[in-house]
Amino acid sequence: MAEPTEPVRRSSDEEEPDRINDAELALKGINMLLNNGFKESDELFRAYRNNSPLMSFGASFVSFLNAMMTFEEEKMQMAFEDLRATEKLCESGNTGVIETIKNKIKRSMDSQRSEVAAVDRLQRQIIIADCQVYLAVLSFIKQELSAYIKGGWILRKAWKMYNKCYSDITHLQEGSRRRASEQAMPSSSLSSSSDRSDHSHSSSARPSPSQTLDSISPEVLDRLKGSVSFGYGLFHLCISMVPPHLLKIVNLLGFPGDRLQGLSALTYASESKDMKAPLATLALLWYHTVVQPFFALDGTDTQAGLLEAKSILQQREATYPNSSLFRFFKGRVQRLECQISSALTSFSDALDLASDQREIQHVCLYEIGWCSMIELNYREAYKAFERLKTESRWSQCYYAYLTGVCQGATGDLEGAVAVFKDVQKLFKRKNNQIELFSMKRAEKLRSSSLSKELCILAVIEILYLWKALPNCSTAKLQTMTQVLQRIEDVSSAGLKNLLLGAISKCLRNTKDAIQYFHLAARDEVGRLSNSYVQPYSCYELGCVLLNTPESAAKGRMLMLQAKEDYGGYDFENRLHVRIHSALASGRAAAQP
Repeated sequence: MAEPTEPVRRSSDEEEPDRINDAELALKGINMLLNNGFKESDELFRAYRNNSPLMSFGASFVSFLNAMMTFEEEKMQMAFEDLRATEKLCESGNTGVIETIKNKIKRSMDSQRSEVAAVDRLQRQIIIADCQVYLAVLSFIKQELSAYIKGGWILRKAWKMYNKCYSDITHLQEGSRRRASEQAMPSSSLSSSSDRSDHSHSSSARPSPSQTLDSISPEVLDRLKGSVSFGYGLFHLCISMVPPHLLKIVNLLGFPGDRLQGLSALTYASESKDMKAPLATLALLWYHTVVQPFFALDGTDTQAGLLEAKSILQQREATYPNSSLFRFFKGRVQRLECQISSALTSFSDALDLASDQREIQHVCLYEIGWCSMIELNYREAYKAFERLKTESRWSQCYYAYLTGVCQGATGDLEGAVAVFKDVQKLFKRKNNQIELFSMKRAEKLRSSSLSKELCILAVIEILYLWKALPNCSTAKLQTMTQVLQRIEDVSSAGLKNLLLGAISKCLRNTKDAIQYFHLAARDEVGRLSNSYVQPYSCYELGCVLLNTPESAAKGRMLMLQAKEDYGGYDFENRLHVRIHSALASGRAAAQP
């Protein structure tokens, strides 16, 4: 298994090597996990889980990840118990780290023991916050009102601990850097500085924490900062992606939402020597290759973040040569660069590497299905989604719908109708937008006079809604246009024009795109069955007009119209996030 690329520096103190070895062993366990050694990682953490809070947390994290990958009730209960046990192990008092160390120093403890106590206290508080976040996730999965309330309360407690630890560690780092700078001064300057420092000590009623914790090494502080930055950064990043109409409520609860600060913290964590550094790296790859292109964050399209993702993959390639997850993200980058054949190879390799990890296999199969749809290879897409429909516990209803439209697109209409009947049976989560959309669409296709062209229309619609059209080649986009133009179904006219406009936009035929979006926005016949078509058309038209200074004002007006004049349609929150990002990007570009 791969080791961290740089060894952690050891302290000369007698007690410090145990702590450093502890951190190194935890990082080794996470690296095992990411290099497909799930079983080996679990065994390592469980062998040492009673030796330290850090190893206990590692074991609990693997247990939590296993629960999230299977959604099996027994494993979720085990993860809950493991996280509670780790939390209990770490709860040796909730006094803030600075206050605790001051009290210990007042009792004349030596600096070495103070350092160990400080590091241990900070590490325990960070682990408690991490455990609370994962416990909240387990609560949310129950999808009950009481569970949501409980989960929200737990998250609020976790954020307060992250914020306090982040502030304390940052304060300690600043003090450490200041002392290093003073020690580098000429002796005369240093003497003067010492005089001022002595005067400051005598006149200050509250001594600086950094002055009472001189013995904590910069290396240890850097690792602790990396440890807390993972949770701190994820909080900022995730809250920044909350739909705008919910953001005020979330902020009232005390949660922040600064996307740039979140990315900065995750980058710091990914470059640290903490056990969560690899997880922060995965979080950054997830943001740049999945979240940012899907939500068009910062008003950008699929190319945004690709350079950062490619750089991360190149830097980590030697550390994780056989990682199915890193191979998966390599495929995501290739897909976003429209290198679909290479992406399919990467996803297939990741599928083979994840032979013992069912859920990772499933995300690879999902991408293979999507790449096959992008290539209009409906038969291969059908095979991938049909397997997911059978094996996955996540959303069989959604996978059944994808299976049906791909099967119908091959010309097997009888088989498609049978699958569409299954969609209704598999519909379980009434509050889930994707399942609700799949059920309604399957019902419409099953009840109408089904044709191969209508199934292809449904495939293109999925590609559009999931922002995959920009990944399609010019030849495939032109083929889609030809199929859409042959469709004469009146109830699908608005959807057809919306998709033709989106394809024209990808082909940079701006004039045609504007014409098609206008037609789709005016369509009333299909409004009941395609309720999202008009607001999405207004948004798309606004995006095109925003690109030209002369029409930017009208573009903003259309964006606001899409946001304010429509409601209750499919994927409304998704569109609101995109509108918010596009308008924010436009305002930023307009500033001098």
